Amino acid sequence: MLTVSDLSLTYKNNEVLDGFNLELDQGDIFALLGDSGSGKSSALRFIAGLDNANQGRVELDGHQLSTNGKHQVAPELREVGMVFQDYALFPHMNVEKNIAFGIINQSKNEQKIKVKELLTLIGLEGIEKKYPHQLSGGEQQRVALARALAPSPKLLLLDEPFSSLDKNHRDQLVTQVRSILKKAQVTSILVTHDEAEANTLADKVGTIQNKQLTIK
Repeated sequence: MLTVSDLSLTYKNNEVLDGFNLELDQGDIFALLGDSGSGKSSALRFIAGLDNANQGRVELDGHQLSTNGKHQVAPELREVGMVFQDYALFPHMNVEKNIAFGIINQSKNEQKIKVKELLTLIGLEGIEKKYPHQLSGGEQQRVALARALAPSPKLLLLDEPFSSLDKNHRDQLVTQVRSILKKAQVTSILVTHDEAEANTLADKVGTIQNKQLTIK
């Protein structure tokens, strides 16, 4: 499903990745570990089409997205979803409108059906009319996940999505998110500092050391 080949990245005149290679199959959940500044989030941004690189190639479901470190396909056309550390929910929109934000090209009825399906998937049925400030941190994160899944992406990228939660809520949510991703059968990459979190959530775990990716 996903192939990243020979990715090299320089950040603030510091080479952080040199020859990053990754292959994932359909439905794989992959966790990426590494110290701060090791290039984890930068690799995600390159895969998403948000940043260029020195060199590298990204292929998703047989389609070339980036070659020689430059983008061929715009981020909004890549069928790649992202979940951010701060959730990035729109505070002026209720849950229904937040989740439907990426599928506004669909009919209102189709949007309602999709939102209902996703709320069932994340275990938060009946909160369509609530606003983000009325939800707990864990509920907000699951809504952010539902919003990212709404357009049916081929690849989902999660950039330290649990770091702002306390340990008890984080441990519970990690297990819930793994179940959600497996039910959705979406190929996913999680960036995290937490090895236990990575081992609980992911099928495969990789660590960036000395600018290289090593996969367990």
